[in-house]
Amino acid sequence: MPSARSRRAPSSPRGSEVGLLTPQIPLFDGRRGEFGVRRSARARRLTVRVYPGGRVEITVPHGVRPAAVADFVARHRAWIDARIAELRTHPDPLFEPMPDRVVLQALGDEWRVRYLARRRAGLKVREPRLLEVYGDHADTSVARRLLRRWLTDEARSALGPWLAELADEGGFRYHHLQLRRQRTRWGSCSRLGTISLNVCLLFQPPEVVRYLMLHELCHTRHMNHSARFWRLVAAHEPGYRALDRELTRGWRHVPGWVYGEEEP
Repeated sequence: MPSARSRRAPSSPRGSEVGLLTPQIPLFDGRRGEFGVRRSARARRLTVRVYPGGRVEITVPHGVRPAAVADFVARHRAWIDARIAELRTHPDPLFEPMPDRVVLQALGDEWRVRYLARRRAGLKVREPRLLEVYGDHADTSVARRLLRRWLTDEARSALGPWLAELADEGGFRYHHLQLRRQRTRWGSCSRLGTISLNVCLLFQPPEVVRYLMLHELCHTRHMNHSARFWRLVAAHEPGYRALDRELTRGWRHVPGWVYGEEEP
């Protein structure tokens, strides 16, 4: 997914996200297209994401003018068109039915999901590996929200200790871990040493998750993508190039119920 600096795959909005600027933008060849444009207070650069089904979403930082958005789309038009052609025949995850199972590749776990009609909404963890979701399931937004909360709890339990272990093994130091559910990046590292990880990493293969964590830990020493940074990454993960390519395609493993308006 192109951005002003890089292509980086699957930020989900909080109150600071104000939704779509407009449902359409010109495609610069006389046609009109359903390009969703979302302004984000968190975004630091323009990004574009093409979803299964061919749906396109442009994320726009505050202060960026429409002309700059149009220029960004024009510069990345060939990539966008290629991705639309590739993904148009794939089902859009936003229209997937609610799941009867959840597979967390990163942990080697598979959970069954059972939906029970109840006046009060809620979710209970049953053994072995069973989630019971309660509520009025005519409104799937409630069930999606409950599953996202559960996913965040699972990520907090698993990714925090995993990151700490990798840091100890590699001699890295970081200040704090944040867990977020994002659409535009898998992780980040601030200059203060705060590492952010996307809870959707739980849907990725474990070797890919390990690479992403090492990538962000290496940023605690080099806040750039310089040759020195990549040499450090290679020292800890010689196969990083293949894993990085796999990570850019990681959205394929993220189910539709994960996407929503609130951030955990």
